Amino acid sequence: MYRIIATEGNAKRAELETVHGTIQTPVFMNVGTLAAIKGAVSTVDLQGLKTQVELSNTYHLHVRPGDQVIKQLGGLHKFMVWDKPILTDSGGFQVFSLATLRKIKEEGVYFHSHVDGRKIFMGPEESIRIQSNLASTIAMAFDECPPSKAEREYVIPSVERTTRWLARCKTELDRLNQMEDTINKKQMLFGINQGAVFTDIRIEHAKRIREMDLDGYAIGGLAVGESHEEMYHVLDETVPYLPKEKPVYLMGVGTPINILEGVERGVDFFDCVYPARNGRHGNLYTNRGKINLFNAKYELDSAPIEDGCQCPTCRTYSRAYIRHLLKAGEMLGMRLCVMHNLYFYNNMMEEIRNAIEEGRFAEYKKQKIAGMSENA
Repeated sequence: MYRIIATEGNAKRAELETVHGTIQTPVFMNVGTLAAIKGAVSTVDLQGLKTQVELSNTYHLHVRPGDQVIKQLGGLHKFMVWDKPILTDSGGFQVFSLATLRKIKEEGVYFHSHVDGRKIFMGPEESIRIQSNLASTIAMAFDECPPSKAEREYVIPSVERTTRWLARCKTELDRLNQMEDTINKKQMLFGINQGAVFTDIRIEHAKRIREMDLDGYAIGGLAVGESHEEMYHVLDETVPYLPKEKPVYLMGVGTPINILEGVERGVDFFDCVYPARNGRHGNLYTNRGKINLFNAKYELDSAPIEDGCQCPTCRTYSRAYIRHLLKAGEMLGMRLCVMHNLYFYNNMMEEIRNAIEEGRFAEYKKQKIAGMSENA
């Protein structure tokens, strides 16, 4: 059940009740593609970083260790020891971005594994079965993610096929949720809106998929090469055609500023590898913009990454020490940086939720962006 608590313009402060707990939105989902956050951050750590939702990937877990293995071990929650919601990406994006040899047909996609080269077939039913085996809280529909700059002649039939695949995903999940040996019989399904940067195709697709009465709706195929302005324009045009009474998820986005712009346009869910990836390279988010601890000016800096930050890293360690760890190639340096960045994102989402409830989101957004632009 999805309930809107407050609004400010198109921005929504809401909550989504799930079998694994209630998600307060807007929310950032911490990306654990292989059932782990890169940078040696455990699920125990996530509990202390204000994490609400963990995101894992269907394709990657199907390839290794195998979804049947995870099912036999009690599902993804038990496997990775995480009792809060998990969203599993359908694997569609990985099939189209990682597979060098692939053949798209109406039944699905034939491709070769990026790990060992073995031939794999994945279609809507296969993706949903894998996600059911993983027993995630929210399953994503299997779709094709065309390049943002794809030609119109390619995008139209691609989106039509994605719509047909979505109907098959819904039918299969309904079937699996009735099965006796299904671990999570209340698994939710989010459909994905596609259409590259063609807003008329996006709008028509939004109209089609909203009729399917899904648990939520994602906007996919953005942050894959188009400009930020093009992305915001697609959101401006598309989000109004998605159901107001359902959560909206902007896939793979993005920077803190992208998130603030997305919230302003009515988006509830976000995910991105940026906080973990940047953290592993010493790039850290602060309210005064990004800093790079490899910079020599931090060699004797005894201050925390950010004064006033309540993350485990900033409460204990100095910039100078973390810089030393990074320079020495010590895993602890990466871990401490990733923990700070994840906390920064999750804490920002909490600030956003409070700002919307208090009717001051526009002011908050303006101040946040101005502050973060100082070192950008």
